[in-house]
Amino acid sequence: MTILKCSAANCIYNKDQLCSRGNIDINGKNAASPNETNCDSFQERSGSSVTDRYSCGCGCEKIQIDCQAHNCTYNSDCKCTASSIQVEGSGAHSSADTKCSTFQYL
Repeated sequence: MTILKCSAANCIYNKDQLCSRGNIDINGKNAASPNETNCDSFQERSGSSVTDRYSCGCGCEKIQIDCQAHNCTYNSDCKCTASSIQVEGSGAHSSADTKCSTFQYL
């Protein structure tokens, strides 16, 4: 599993820069840079969704990452092989506002 740090504090799964979801999906099928990737699992906090999902998760540091960024050096059969990644999304309102800053083009 990969160590994850996430700055998307507006995500309902973000708990102290860790992820309470347990696994995430990274998109960017034809990406050539980190800006062309995003965390498809991102969901903005709003209303009752904040307490429904945020409070029930653990805020895990190591999680499973499914990756569709086929041009990334860390992608092996759609799984992330990096020892750690950083998902950025400070102030994000949708998954398009996030990115995997660890992405490295082949």
